[in-house]
Amino acid sequence: MEPKVKEQIALIENALSRLNWKDNPQSLYDPIEYVLSLGGKRIRPILMMEFCKMCGGKADYAINAACALESIHTFSLIHDDLPCMDNDDFRRGKPSNHKVYGEAIALLAGDGLLTAAFERVSVWSLAGLY
Repeated sequence: MEPKVKEQIALIENALSRLNWKDNPQSLYDPIEYVLSLGGKRIRPILMMEFCKMCGGKADYAINAACALESIHTFSLIHDDLPCMDNDDFRRGKPSNHKVYGEAIALLAGDGLLTAAFERVSVWSLAGLY
């Protein structure tokens, strides 16, 4: 992996770790933190940041939108793993969210990620950071 990509992934991981999930009830904070800590290639946020640079902006201008995009993707993975969908027991080599926290909490954690993504983008755009 190129050093530039490693640097971008580190920037994204850092930004994701700073998102304020702790405003959620602890029963939702833990499963959100769990699924985000499983890692991944973070291709979507990297592409968003690169597109921002191609359009003349700085990559860090897009970090909130990139985190929102990753949150939406992660939400879709949680919901996809649920018993009513694919019923996958593992995600990225670790037990699926519903296997660790139960189906109901996993569903709500996914919903929380989706809602937080829209909050992230709206706060970002309202602040004039576009």
